[in-house]
Amino acid sequence: MIDKTITLIRHGKTSGNYEKRYVGITDEQMTMEGEREIHIRKYPEADIVFSSPLVRCVRTAKIIYPGKEIILIDDLRETDFGLFEGKNYKELSGNPDYQAWIDGGGVDAFPGGESREDASKRSLRGFYSLIQQAADYTNISVICHGGTIMAILSQLFGGDYYSYHIENSEGFTFDLSSDGVYSGLHPRSFLR
Repeated sequence: MIDKTITLIRHGKTSGNYEKRYVGITDEQMTMEGEREIHIRKYPEADIVFSSPLVRCVRTAKIIYPGKEIILIDDLRETDFGLFEGKNYKELSGNPDYQAWIDGGGVDAFPGGESREDASKRSLRGFYSLIQQAADYTNISVICHGGTIMAILSQLFGGDYYSYHIENSEGFTFDLSSDGVYSGLHPRSFLR
């Protein structure tokens, strides 16, 4: 029996997203185009809404769910990209630390930042926290980051971390049964 439907939504686009930058802990605003993309989509109803505390997620949540209380969960924030924060692959080209990170398959800690494993553990801790807080709710929406979504879904459903990549303003919907089984994972573009 399905007890809850959970929707994970990636925030709207920022200038760093357009420029393919590593934007993790930088509290970057959404662009006007990012906001416009959210306004043209139809998102599911929510009984309760959670968000990363970063402004791009909070703003996305307020646009999609006006009038709803947005519950912030710090552990849903994006990966700390350390020394790579705010840079793109072109700017990092020739950087020996970046090349070593690439050669390691992107799983090692970013210099001065988090590893994929640490960020995934933190993200999953945030997810389980919101599940506990939403015990009495059926339709749960979560506004967070691409890395957070990939971390949560790869842990819950298995498979490759990057197979859960989703574009800005898009997401995934899945179910949680009363016996604790996650099922019915579907990518969503939320197009009208």
